[in-house]
Amino acid sequence: MARWWCISHRTVIVTAFLMFMVFLTINPVKSQPQANLLITGCSQINATNLPNFFGNLNETFRDLRNKLSNNNSYFATSEQTRNSEPVYAMAQCRNYMSTRDCLSCFDSADTFIRACAAANGARAVLDGCFLRYESNSFYDQTTLPGNVGLCGNRTSSRQSVFETAVDGLLSNLSIATPKINGFYAAVTAPVSGTNTSTAYAIAQCAETVTRDGCKDCLAVAYANIRSCATDVTDGRAVDSGCFMRYSASAFFSNNKSTDITSFLRDDDSSNKGAIIGGVGGGVGFLIFLLVVVVLLWIRRSKRTSPGDGLYGATELQSPKDYSYSDLKKATKDFSEGNKLGEGGFGDVYKGIVKDGNIVAVKKLALGSSTAKDNFESEVRVISNVHHRNLIRLLGCCSKGPELLLVLEYMENGSLETYLYGEKRGTLSWKQRCDIIFGTARGLAYLHEQYHVTIIHRDIKPSNILLDNEYQPKIADFGLARLLPEDQTHISTRFAGTLGYTAPEYAIHGQLSEKVDTYSFGIVVLEIVSGKKCTDVPDESAGEQYLLEHAWNLYETRMHLKLVDETLDPSKYNEEDVKKVIEIALMCTQSPVSVRPTMSEVVMLLSDRSRVQNPPTRQNANLANIRIQVDNSTSTTFSMSNADATITELTGR
Repeated sequence: MARWWCISHRTVIVTAFLMFMVFLTINPVKSQPQANLLITGCSQINATNLPNFFGNLNETFRDLRNKLSNNNSYFATSEQTRNSEPVYAMAQCRNYMSTRDCLSCFDSADTFIRACAAANGARAVLDGCFLRYESNSFYDQTTLPGNVGLCGNRTSSRQSVFETAVDGLLSNLSIATPKINGFYAAVTAPVSGTNTSTAYAIAQCAETVTRDGCKDCLAVAYANIRSCATDVTDGRAVDSGCFMRYSASAFFSNNKSTDITSFLRDDDSSNKGAIIGGVGGGVGFLIFLLVVVVLLWIRRSKRTSPGDGLYGATELQSPKDYSYSDLKKATKDFSEGNKLGEGGFGDVYKGIVKDGNIVAVKKLALGSSTAKDNFESEVRVISNVHHRNLIRLLGCCSKGPELLLVLEYMENGSLETYLYGEKRGTLSWKQRCDIIFGTARGLAYLHEQYHVTIIHRDIKPSNILLDNEYQPKIADFGLARLLPEDQTHISTRFAGTLGYTAPEYAIHGQLSEKVDTYSFGIVVLEIVSGKKCTDVPDESAGEQYLLEHAWNLYETRMHLKLVDETLDPSKYNEEDVKKVIEIALMCTQSPVSVRPTMSEVVMLLSDRSRVQNPPTRQNANLANIRIQVDNSTSTTFSMSNADATITELTGR
């Protein structure tokens, strides 16, 4: 009896195994690691109240996991906003996954994202799922800087045939998915004449975005991923609100595919039908040529202008070594008509280099004994820092009669022009706030997110450049210094621009990152008021230097008298303006210890309701320093050769 049972049991096992193998033959699904990590990103800002932050983070993650587990759902959101460290979180699995696999992928994403420690925002994108949290709601976001196409490394024997099949799938998915409830679709297509019999593809959007948002996001994803199919048999596109993937290997079962035919038969179908119908004829040939041109343009753009990553980091690239003759030709022999501006260490010219890109060429003044040091400092610093609010170094030239830096071109020039130059009064309050916030983020990166602390030392409106969308980029790193990791400050000879320089540095040469914080505060006051901090007041008429004037208005609760008269009062919120002024004054406080760090400034600017501790003006000598500038001198200099005076005044 026992022997019969054993034989029968083995027979059942063998039969089941054979049936399983037959099933795989009919419906092949190659096992792939759904927990394969594609992208992680961490915010550049840390939470301040860690117990509150981690309590909220853990609670939202538990809630997300419960929703994915109990509701048989592929998508969930959760938020905890009960204290000073709000957390908004989102999780999403691919719809072809089982609940068990979804939870396993979620747990892996949880592990990866915890590496961001106390960052107040982070995301992890895996093959099988997506997990993200932020300190503000992001549920409706679709595309963000940092969207990427990730190409594999396996090739097909007849890549052109495979590419055609994949392009058709991806095109169909980008059209159909936004119209499907749940914003998800998985499709397959046969690939004839290759060793790859079937192409597999999926598209998915976050369920909290709109139909148009999903459509826009997948359009970007399609552009990012389609170039992969020209070389390899698997690719992925990742963005804030959507995900797209294709492969020559099955990563979902055939019974998990979606019939999208009906979603291609509306207003979009006629356009698509015309494209498909003309593939074999002249129209198809023209479209093919157009696609080739677009792909080449996209690839060149990626090489020359890498996009900002999530939270500001960008792709690292080494600066190019330009020849002097090429840059001389690009700037029309450094003609006056191409001059963009003049700086303390040289002039800047607009140029068009050989590849057609517009650049800014900075020519350092060789007459200065510090020119070579400034050149080497700027190349060393800028070539290794990459952030959306920092100017990017494209290349340099040190082998000609002059030292040249090639920088990205900023269409709208310097902030100085818009505050008290020829374009004064053209910036709206929102644009001014964006400039303030972007500059703060750039400084926070230099001080706290880069692997060493970089002190700029010359923050002022002429060193803040604006791109075509009026987003700021900090420029001119010739005076930048590195702060040793084990030191809170260093003692050094003063170098910078009087009026923007912190008193402890101007008088005693004590340099720390709080020197940049002080300069930032002065710049914010200039942005709010449209006035220059170094303008000499007419004391007989009761005028004061800008900083002193701002403190007096603040202490008498008359903040709004500081606001630039060119701004329309109906276009800004008075309380909002008051908070910005208070943040600026916080940055100019003495002693140094009471000034906020730039990451704290970013936090205060992003949530101005947190500005609860009002700034105070101290009576210490360092707090009552007035810097007077001789109008005949250059505004950027080293103290040893400056034709200026620093007067230390007693308390009023």
